[in-house]
Amino acid sequence: MNEFGGEFWDDKFSAKDFVYGELPNKFFKESLEKLNPGKILMLGEGEGRNAVFAATKGWHVDAVDFSKTAKEKALSLAKKNSIKINYTLSSLEDYKFIAGEYNAVGNIFLHLNPSIRSIVHHGIITALRTGGYLILEVFEKEQLGRTSGGPQNFEMLYSTEELEKDFGNMKIILLEKKEVVLDEGDLHKGKAMVVRLLSQKI
Repeated sequence: MNEFGGEFWDDKFSAKDFVYGELPNKFFKESLEKLNPGKILMLGEGEGRNAVFAATKGWHVDAVDFSKTAKEKALSLAKKNSIKINYTLSSLEDYKFIAGEYNAVGNIFLHLNPSIRSIVHHGIITALRTGGYLILEVFEKEQLGRTSGGPQNFEMLYSTEELEKDFGNMKIILLEKKEVVLDEGDLHKGKAMVVRLLSQKI
């Protein structure tokens, strides 16, 4: 996310259509539907597809991203679905995580430089209430060279070992490397190698 500035993402999201589609990420959808609604934080939320889905399922949604264009599209999508989300414009390195505030955190295809990633992952654990869940899907390091999505930067891609290290103090319910077929707008399309994590704060 932060390899390029806000202007880069504003330009990427300036297309009339939703570049990652209007439907939620499948892993996020399937995971969230197993949980009782509460308060959720969506990080690097972009155009709002996952935040809007959560709100339609009764969740109180706080979203954060640093693209003004993305926020405008997310609020438009929320209005289209007759729901409301709270959307904060902020870079994640400057975002203030509120301790014990959330029942869940969504982190879907959020790719950060390692120095910032460690700060954000610590913030996620801080922000979760005891018993709260993290739902995460990101591109695995073997995604490098594929055209189905994600940064072409090895350091910004993930491994199961890195995630296990960062979230090892949580109860890991699912942690897997998996090849999937993405169909999420124009920018996530085709076979992709991902890492999926569902964990619970204990």
